[in-house]
Amino acid sequence: MEFIVQKIGMSRTIGSSSTAVTLLKVLNAKVCSLREDGKALVAYAQGKEINKAIEGQQKKYGLSKEFNRFATLQVANQEVGDLQTEVLSAGKIVKSTFRTKGRGFSGAMKRWNFQGGPAAHGSRFHRRLGSIGNREWPGRVQPGKKMAGHYGNEQVSVRNEILSFDSENGILVLKGSVAGFNNAYGKIKVIG
Repeated sequence: MEFIVQKIGMSRTIGSSSTAVTLLKVLNAKVCSLREDGKALVAYAQGKEINKAIEGQQKKYGLSKEFNRFATLQVANQEVGDLQTEVLSAGKIVKSTFRTKGRGFSGAMKRWNFQGGPAAHGSRFHRRLGSIGNREWPGRVQPGKKMAGHYGNEQVSVRNEILSFDSENGILVLKGSVAGFNNAYGKIKVIG
């Protein structure tokens, strides 16, 4: 079963052995229509602007104005209505999918963890990439060469253990970390 979540942030458990945890808010969602393959069209609130296409979907499924985003998810529901979250209480492991923090156009040292050159004595080679080509053959830069460029903002999935789930407030506590900044939206899938 899949759910749309928002990352609250990270914390630690209190006890003899402290563990790093990530807090996720399971968003209130409504199942609009069910498909035969076990998936469903789900509406949730993301706090973004509404256009005419979204207004048409809200009118079609009889949704309030707060439900302004739609996704296709695998759900446990057998009928249209509120998304059932009881699976999270019984689940042990989830697959969390988020986008990593975007770091823009970065140099090779930051992006690929290159060492760089000597810092002093007139080397004039500090944070640059250096030579990138071959000799006469093949006379071109090889595909996949680690160079400066766009860094971050990639989709990353990790497996996390569920420590607890507060069904009343929709707060899910996962062991370890997930990618993304605080308040980022992502998706979790219960796999065990």
